[in-house]
Amino acid sequence: MLTRRQFIKVGIAGAALLAATRYLDQPLAAPADSYRVLNEKSAAIVRALVPVVLAGSLGDEASRARNVADVVAAFDRAVSGLAPAVQEELAQLFSFLSFAPSRMAFAGLWTRVDEATAESLKAFLTRWRHSRFNLQRQGYEALTQLIQAAWYGNEASWNAIGYPGPPDVTERP
Repeated sequence: MLTRRQFIKVGIAGAALLAATRYLDQPLAAPADSYRVLNEKSAAIVRALVPVVLAGSLGDEASRARNVADVVAAFDRAVSGLAPAVQEELAQLFSFLSFAPSRMAFAGLWTRVDEATAESLKAFLTRWRHSRFNLQRQGYEALTQLIQAAWYGNEASWNAIGYPGPPDVTERP
């Protein structure tokens, strides 16, 4: 069992690791012109995770690429509406997943997220979902819930779930 002193040391080491990862990854992150918050690396991570999180929901092959792009754009819009502190935490999570040493050690992904197979991404998400570490479970929740919200806010998903769309609120004379 951890003593209070060991717990504090582990917490400080974890914070230092996250800060170092963010600092080392930040200069490599190219800003994306088409997004409000996401950079190219974080957009690629979301783009890779969307088909795994929404398995079977994205429609046929013809509409799949468009739906994935729509979900990434909606994810970006959703994150842009969050508090700056939450945006920074998500940026740290994306840096953590794009920086090779931290990705390999704590996510168990030996290849970049955007190059990983669907099976390895699913295994990674499952490990984080059932992790004994709260930080990994929170990372899982943040990624999957934002992706799901971005999809179910998309008109293309409404027919499959039986949602007729928002009510018409136009003024009547």
